[in-house]
Amino acid sequence: MSYTLTGKHLIAGNWVAGDNTFQSEPAHGPANTFPVGTPALVDQAAKAAEDAFWTFGYSTREERAKFVNAIADEIDARGDEITEIGTQETGLPEARLQGERGRTVGQLRLFASHILDGAYLDRRYDEALPDRAPLPRPDLRLMQRPIGPVAVFGASNFPLAFSVAGGDTASALAAGCPVVVKGHSAHPGTGEIVAQAIDAAIKRCGVHPGVFSLIQGGKREVGQSLVQHPLIKAVGFTGSLGGGRALFDLCAARPEPIPFFGELGSVNPMFLLPAATKARGKALGAGWAGSLTMGAGQFCTNPGIAVVIDGPDADAFVASAKEALSGVAAQTMLTDGMAETYRAGAKRIAGTSGVKDVLTTTCDLRNATPYLFETTGENWLSNHELGEEVFGPLGLVVRVKDVAEMRAIAKSLEGQLTCTLHLDAADAADARSLLPILEHKAGRVLANGFPTGVEVSDAMVHGGPYPASTNFGATSVGTMAIRRFLRPVCYQNIPVDVLPADIA
Repeated sequence: MSYTLTGKHLIAGNWVAGDNTFQSEPAHGPANTFPVGTPALVDQAAKAAEDAFWTFGYSTREERAKFVNAIADEIDARGDEITEIGTQETGLPEARLQGERGRTVGQLRLFASHILDGAYLDRRYDEALPDRAPLPRPDLRLMQRPIGPVAVFGASNFPLAFSVAGGDTASALAAGCPVVVKGHSAHPGTGEIVAQAIDAAIKRCGVHPGVFSLIQGGKREVGQSLVQHPLIKAVGFTGSLGGGRALFDLCAARPEPIPFFGELGSVNPMFLLPAATKARGKALGAGWAGSLTMGAGQFCTNPGIAVVIDGPDADAFVASAKEALSGVAAQTMLTDGMAETYRAGAKRIAGTSGVKDVLTTTCDLRNATPYLFETTGENWLSNHELGEEVFGPLGLVVRVKDVAEMRAIAKSLEGQLTCTLHLDAADAADARSLLPILEHKAGRVLANGFPTGVEVSDAMVHGGPYPASTNFGATSVGTMAIRRFLRPVCYQNIPVDVLPADIA
């Protein structure tokens, strides 16, 4: 074992034990003991974050970029440790953990370069017009400023990229906001190693230690106390619809309501247009199977629904998908609970009126195997539960009569992270009729591809109308994610030698 754990929380630079503990439940390898979080620890961390904000929030962009890059360096320096404990805790293969670590440090470095550019500040200047009639205009300057301490909830399905130092933490720190992370109990050891990296970067850069805290484990009261703490000014969350909605409601019910940026769930439907299905239905079926089962289907962009016009071309698509799925072996899911929820979801779909089994399998313990079902467009429209996410490698084919019914299916959708069009040149008119509906329903619309795999870049949107996310104007991936933790401030007639350097 190459990694070394303290088995403690990190609260403002101090590794803190607790009276109560829990054990990790790894897919393989040793179980480790960690302390259980408490509301008292939340209070300590939030107060330290507030204290850190008065220096960190007003540090230079160069200082923050140096710190964020230092975190990336320290995570890379612990790469082998992270891979070792990450594979043990999650059951994910080494290549997946290594790739996710690359994405994590890439996000950090992207935000460092993003703030150095300065465009994110959205600076605006209205020059004073003292002689304007009938009233003079004052000197007005606008700039984005950090909002204060941010709470981040680690995600179960991304132990690195959406957890302790993931996109929420990276964008908040780049904005100038200290972060309090509630680690996910599915991978507490991985979370601690990453926290060790952040702690090392804090010491290396001389940053106020209150800029980051990690609280391990804890029951529901810990999450509740975190989002309700009066010093927390925003929350980043990736997780279940039920848990996220409960926290969202708590944020809204506070004496001072705060934004809750929750990414909650999506079935990510694909619409296969006629010419594309005829020309390459078999290839699309095989491609869908690969996307559907990637990482045991444990991606928030997993394309769980395929809408296709009924007929021989649809038959070829379904047969190809079934054949490809039949060859997929059992995969280890991230937790026992997620495996059980997946099996319950498959049972729910199978038991819904009007749903036909195409491929049924048997899985137990922490394993997942693919399921494939089909139904009609008419049945979909009359059964709302068919549009509810099943987190795992399960696909549902919706056979529709024509493109008009396909549009009806699109209009019936709840908010999605992604919607996909598979089209050839002859499908352009039908695609144009669908696109306005799909862009109204999803944060990302793609053509002739599969939505698993989210590029970290300036133009990416990872969010969408509820219930895909709780704030349709935000993204949790890409450089625009920083805007969640900023607010505009207008400076009127402030002397230049008093103004912040970035707006003077």
